[in-house]
Amino acid sequence: MRGGETVVPAAGVPVPRQAVASGKVRVWVPDGPLELGLVLGPLRRGPGDPTFRTTPDGSVWRASLTPAGPGTLRVSARGGEVRGEAWGPGAEWLLEQLPRMLGADDDPSAFVPRHRLLAHTSHRRPGLRLTRTGLVLESLIPSILEQKVTTLEAYQAWRLLVRKYGEPAPGPAPARMHVMPAARTWALIPSWEWHRAGVDNKRASTILRAVRVAARMEEAAGMEPAAAQARLELVSGIGPWTSAETVQRSHGAPDAVTVGDLHLPGIVGFALGGDRDADDAVMLRLLEPYAGQRHRAARLVLLSGRVPGRRAPRMAPRGIERL
Repeated sequence: MRGGETVVPAAGVPVPRQAVASGKVRVWVPDGPLELGLVLGPLRRGPGDPTFRTTPDGSVWRASLTPAGPGTLRVSARGGEVRGEAWGPGAEWLLEQLPRMLGADDDPSAFVPRHRLLAHTSHRRPGLRLTRTGLVLESLIPSILEQKVTTLEAYQAWRLLVRKYGEPAPGPAPARMHVMPAARTWALIPSWEWHRAGVDNKRASTILRAVRVAARMEEAAGMEPAAAQARLELVSGIGPWTSAETVQRSHGAPDAVTVGDLHLPGIVGFALGGDRDADDAVMLRLLEPYAGQRHRAARLVLLSGRVPGRRAPRMAPRGIERL
């Protein structure tokens, strides 16, 4: 997706009441429909995520640790135009990345629906684009936290650790927004603080192994998704589930289908084949016609709302790594 863009001064631009300090601004015009909630929603780790906030005016706020340092980004869309305003040392990096984060490198036309449900959903949600943040650790660490626990437990751990060890988001960000900790800070978190956050030794140890090779992890942002997954999986404790969940966000990877998930095979199996007891093998067979776009197909299935009734307890564990 390619679009036009301009860079304008921030002075005199209407911003939320709390935005008393002007930041750097970039205005970008996408070349097609764009729904901020659909594109950026996967970056939100629960309703209390300190790095992500939506405000009543429809804006999305993100706090990120960029290669240039911490930064806060506010994104809003109006009249076919996207406006990004950013603060902090990472402001310019975030604005440079803005089109990619909103799916500029994504090509929805590459997806050809072969099932009525997918055709209907893709027509109904034309604003879906796959985000590409260009940042690996900010998606990898919360994905590790989500291994084999309920989403509520994982979201709580992410919230507690980021607020305790991250720094406040630069600029006029909404209250209690924080940038996630740097790799060295993650490495220095005491064992008892992991325990207080509800993170078992296995997940904590996996995060510690990842941040010790943080530079190698972030280098994966410049690789093709499959190669990036292979790089991440060199770290003990990171398997196909975690690597897929990461590159879906860091790379906008349209084919990085999540395997090893407790619920997804049954959801895809039920929607596309009427099989609520489908396993990974059945899911992959059903998604085979969408090779190259299997993650997008799975997203459309989830957006369709056609899911089987739950048999497992609510908020059951998510990723089950196959190492």
